[in-house]
Amino acid sequence: MYKYPNGIEHSSCPPNSYFSDDTRIAKSMGLCKCVSLIFFLHIFVPTPISSTSFLSPEVLAQIPVNFLDRANKPDLVDWMVGIRRTIHENPELGFEEFVTSKLIRTELDKMNIPYKYPVAVTGVVGFIGTGGPPFIALRADMDALAMQERVEWEHKSKVPGKMHACGHDAHVTMLLGAAKLLQENHHELQGTIVLVFQPAEEEGGGAKKMLEAGVLENVDVIFGLHVSADRPIGTVASRPGPLFAASGFFEAVISGKGGHAAIPQDTVDPVFAASNVIISLQHLVSREADPLDAQVVTVAKFQGGGAFNVIPDSVTIGGTFRAFSKESFVQLIQRIEEVITGQASVQRCNATIDFHPSGEPFVPVTINNKDLHKHFQNVAGELLGTQNIKEMQPEMGAEDFSFFAEAIPGYYFYLGMKTETQEKLESEHSPYFTVNEDVLPYGAALHASLAARYLVEYQPKSTLLKGSLHEEL
Repeated sequence: MYKYPNGIEHSSCPPNSYFSDDTRIAKSMGLCKCVSLIFFLHIFVPTPISSTSFLSPEVLAQIPVNFLDRANKPDLVDWMVGIRRTIHENPELGFEEFVTSKLIRTELDKMNIPYKYPVAVTGVVGFIGTGGPPFIALRADMDALAMQERVEWEHKSKVPGKMHACGHDAHVTMLLGAAKLLQENHHELQGTIVLVFQPAEEEGGGAKKMLEAGVLENVDVIFGLHVSADRPIGTVASRPGPLFAASGFFEAVISGKGGHAAIPQDTVDPVFAASNVIISLQHLVSREADPLDAQVVTVAKFQGGGAFNVIPDSVTIGGTFRAFSKESFVQLIQRIEEVITGQASVQRCNATIDFHPSGEPFVPVTINNKDLHKHFQNVAGELLGTQNIKEMQPEMGAEDFSFFAEAIPGYYFYLGMKTETQEKLESEHSPYFTVNEDVLPYGAALHASLAARYLVEYQPKSTLLKGSLHEEL
């Protein structure tokens, strides 16, 4: 019996790497690994495996197909639906996901999956497999949004002013579903699957904090997904290279001298100055940026004054800016500051600028690794059919998965959930957003298949670094 750090006893031998105190370097592939791989493949492939078909395309293709069959079994579907509805009823904002985190840990305990907690306040990191390389991470975000749910149904949010309006309840559920699929065969997994349950995606800081905590030390690759309300169920969409833009926010206070609106000559009007600032900021994209280098600068906040006949002392404006290259993003930061201070000065006003008004970091470009794109296409094609893999255009939205994909090779994709009878589902961040729960088995099977196939196909690359998060386990 082996006792994991969370007190769970398991009948299997202790993992041979970071779960062990005396082993620092994971074992390389040898006879034991080959035998174990044969057992692993046999579980998912109904036909005998000969030496000539050991890693044949036909054999590998059966892994995702059989994962999907298992994920669609009524017992697993009912369990996932129950998990998702429980999370949906109890939404929590970033770094406040204590109830959600406890649910995750309870389910991992039931599955005898060891984990690290807390990571980045409320995050949970689970581990399935040997503890040796290869290491592959699967990520799900946990947080909800600050909005009142308008959908009237039995499992509506029980927390006023908070709602899972971006599908994170489904993301957590699908990763737990994948964990169940993988843990059922953990003896045959040659390598380690790292389950990353991340807090605070919506604020853009959760992934960065988890990265700083060492979550991806020794990890070779990471995958993440997002449900999509406007894509058909059973389809996926992604692309190699840049997927989502880098994102930042700004807030500026433009100060002048207030007074009566009937005698503007005795004032220094910050409203007029702010109006000129907003117009000038639009020139950054239309006249300074290469038309082939997509960028966005949007002012979405304008606050100032409280009466029709009083010019205020100050006006506050704020907005967001996006770009697909680091160089363009840095250039936007510089020029936004110059335009705001310069235009304010022309109108005899002063300006102060904050590029982190809520403490959130800049979010880098989300870049999908090209080799992982091929891996994704192979696995998803075998699970869903190649006709259901769509290549999408880059989007100006931002996703803090980018912090992970910046540190190690990463891949992120959309998973459709719209049925043929639904003309349109409400989009993410809408108070009327709903999740088609038929999507849950697809997400669980895709997560599990991407990880299992990676462990089978890739030779070990990682060695453990003393003092890492994983070694502590």
